[in-house]
Amino acid sequence: MKIAQVAPLYEAVPPRLYGGTERVVAHLTDALVSLGHEVTLFASGEAQTRAMLVAVRDQAIRLDPAPLKSDVAAHLAQLAEVRRRADEFDVIHFHTDLLHFPMFADLAEKTVTTLHGRLDLKDLPEAYRRWPAFPLVSISDDQRKPLPFANWIGTVHHGFPPEHYTFHVRSEGYLAFLGRISQEKRPDRAIQIAQRTGKRLKIAAKVDAADRAYFNEVIEPMIRSEPLVEFVGEINDAQKSAFLGGADALLFPIDWPEPFGLVMIEAMACGTPVIAWNCGSVPEVVEPGLTGFIVESLEEAVEAVDRVGELRRSGVRTRFETRFSALAMAHRYAALYAGLRQPEPGPVAKAAGSSVKAVAA
Repeated sequence: MKIAQVAPLYEAVPPRLYGGTERVVAHLTDALVSLGHEVTLFASGEAQTRAMLVAVRDQAIRLDPAPLKSDVAAHLAQLAEVRRRADEFDVIHFHTDLLHFPMFADLAEKTVTTLHGRLDLKDLPEAYRRWPAFPLVSISDDQRKPLPFANWIGTVHHGFPPEHYTFHVRSEGYLAFLGRISQEKRPDRAIQIAQRTGKRLKIAAKVDAADRAYFNEVIEPMIRSEPLVEFVGEINDAQKSAFLGGADALLFPIDWPEPFGLVMIEAMACGTPVIAWNCGSVPEVVEPGLTGFIVESLEEAVEAVDRVGELRRSGVRTRFETRFSALAMAHRYAALYAGLRQPEPGPVAKAAGSSVKAVAA
C-alpha cells in the first residue's frame, strides 16, 4: 500500500529527548517500510526515517529556539500539503488528534486517525459527533471510555523495535521514575516508596513550564530532604537502556486515565519489571506476576518492591518482544488499513469478533 503518516510537529520524529507520539510514529513508519509498504512521512525536517520524508517545517516546535512561533499555523500548513497530495496515497494515517477533520471530511473513508491523548475533555464529544465518518484507532481500550459512541475500528497497542533497547540480566539496586514531572504522574508517590523501602530512586524527567511551580514547591523540596533520591533530569533515547535496565523496577505511580504509558514497555524491553497504579491502560499493559505488579496503594507498592525479585527479567523481555514490538504494531495497523474499503461485515462476521483486537491482546 501507499501510506502517508502525518506526525505532530511538536517534537522531532523520533524525539531528541522527551516525546511519545512522535516516537511511536517513527517506529511505526520504519516498520511499515520493513513490511514492504511505500510510506511517506509528513514531519519536521530533522526527522530520521526509512520512509520518504516531506519536511513541512524546518525543525520541531518545542526545541525551536525562535521566541515567537505558531503551532496552529505550522500544523495547518502541514495539513494543506497532505491534502494537496492526497490522491497519491491509499491510506492517510493522522496522528494529529482531530485537527484535520474539517479539511478531510470528503476523504474520511481513506483515513485512519490514531488518538494518542486523553479523551475526557469537555469539548470532544460534540466534535466527534459532528465528524462521525473518520475511522478512529485507540491505543488502549480504556482510552475509549469517554467516547464510546465514536467510530472506533480497532485498538492497537504501541510497539518499539527490540533492538533499540539493551536487555539487562541484572539490576543495580535502585528504583526508576522516567517521564515528566506533573501532578498526574505522581513523582511524590515514587519518592514516598523510596523512603518506605529504603531503596535509592533515580528520577529522569522533564519539567514543562506548566509544571514548574509544582516541581519547585512540591517535588524539589522532597528531593532535597531525601538523600536516597537523585534527580537526573531529562534524558535521551541513547541513555534510556542503561537508566531503565539498571533499575530493580520502574515505578509508574500515575493518578490519571493514562491512554497508554510508553515508559512501561520501554522498561520491559530492558527486562525491568513495572510497578504501576491501577489506572487507565495499566491493566492492558502490565501482566501481574509476569511483567510487574498492579497496585492500589502505597502499602501495596512497597510490598511489590519487595517481590520484584520473584520475576524473571528474561521473561519480562520476552513478553515485550511478543506483545509490544514495532513489527507487531505495524502488522495490526496494516490489517486496519486493508479493511478500510471492505464491505461492512454481516451479522455472522460481526459475531466472530475483531481479529485486530485478538492480535493486539
